[in-house]
Amino acid sequence: MKLLELTKELDDVKIIGDDSVDVSMLVYDSRKIVPGCMFVCISGTKVDGHDFIDDAVKGGASVIVAEREALLPEGITLVITPNNRKALAYFSAAWFNHPAKEVKVIGITGTKGKTTTTYMVKSILEGAGIKVGLIGTIEAIIGDEHIPANNTTPESFIIQEYLRKMADAGCKVCVMEASSQGFKMHRTDGFTFEIGVFTNIEPDHIGPGEHEDFDDYLKCKASLFKQCKIGIANCDDKHYKDIISGHTCKLKTYGFSEEADIRAVDIELKHRPGYLGVSYRAKGDVNAQIDIDLPGRFSVYNSLTAIAICKYFDVETDKMKQALKNAKVKGRIEMIKVSDDFSLMIDYAHNAMSLESLLSTLREYEPGRLVSLFGCGGNRSKYRRYEMGEVSGRLADLTIITSDNPRFEKPEDIIDDIETGIKKTDGKYIKITDRKEAIKYAITHGQKGDVIVLAGKGHEDYQEIEGVKYPMDERVLIKEILKEIR
Repeated sequence: MKLLELTKELDDVKIIGDDSVDVSMLVYDSRKIVPGCMFVCISGTKVDGHDFIDDAVKGGASVIVAEREALLPEGITLVITPNNRKALAYFSAAWFNHPAKEVKVIGITGTKGKTTTTYMVKSILEGAGIKVGLIGTIEAIIGDEHIPANNTTPESFIIQEYLRKMADAGCKVCVMEASSQGFKMHRTDGFTFEIGVFTNIEPDHIGPGEHEDFDDYLKCKASLFKQCKIGIANCDDKHYKDIISGHTCKLKTYGFSEEADIRAVDIELKHRPGYLGVSYRAKGDVNAQIDIDLPGRFSVYNSLTAIAICKYFDVETDKMKQALKNAKVKGRIEMIKVSDDFSLMIDYAHNAMSLESLLSTLREYEPGRLVSLFGCGGNRSKYRRYEMGEVSGRLADLTIITSDNPRFEKPEDIIDDIETGIKKTDGKYIKITDRKEAIKYAITHGQKGDVIVLAGKGHEDYQEIEGVKYPMDERVLIKEILKEIR
């Protein structure tokens, strides 16, 4: 592809050298240099791509994209842009021939609910006969191919590569999780979302290497409504007006309030041993009785989001209702049947905010006991451990403190930190370092009417210890435990 074709959609580009040079490949990782490629220098939190210009030249790169002047050998073209991450997004869209013009991209942003909602939307649209790709925290799905995820929102080049594969595979829609970091790092630049969705926002991802403060976090999420044709927003969120401020899209709302375009009324929690669900009546743009085999009011919000999106695609109400009832997400309030007497679920809740939201929701079902099993990751903030311990001690009837991903720390030290938090409450707890033994204790000591939550691992199928990821899937552990018990 000619250099001018790659750069034509960016106004603030300075080209020094041959602007008609052929580019063999677009590269932003210096370890992947090939002869004739364009190397885009990306400045990361630990490594600056500009430090590898000499390596790129030696490897045969014909074009260097930098944010400052650089001395290059004769015959190598220098492209200067004020923001190489933004430039990479536009170059990537051009490199893959603008696949977002062929695939309608739905971007879902919010502190909570992104993952569950993406799978709900995929389930509904596919039930209506629309082929859908997915990009998210757990994986990317393109036809029958499932690609494990490294980031919630991948690098811009990867997004465009996935969209091209989806278009070539016949996908008409891509539903993707759009993270605040994705916006901040310009990973979602270079194309327009067909639909942008805001679920909710609470303080999160604030600190070194992420967002300097809540205002920065909010502004990054709000940028979605300046990059989409249709905006769908939760009007119940207290920051709703801040999120939609300056929006350039047509706006639709959902929630519990009378002002919402699609709202939930007559909400009823459904529970019996081994089952937790919720039902409600949708009113407004869609009128239907909705039943969901997932617990809690946040499941109502997630489903309202999915309904609002699918209304745009004119999905029949009956197909929508059936798909919502069948929608399941690995590791997100994932119910596992182990007994006729009590309920057990796996969830990814791995910080105080998500654990509090989950346990508070389950409290509404008035369980015999609420049992919370979790650990915390090693080489991460100790405050998260104190906070999670305090939350569980306050909301659960019994907390089982165990190991998560200890990484390069001793599991017992992490558990002691969690215990520090739980001791601020009157909550009962027990410490069992081995996660399988901890789960076995929870199951063998389960009482009639209990709700047991295995929190923190969710979709993860490994345990990271001293730099090595060992296979460990809680679903497999539960099967082994049940076999041992029986």
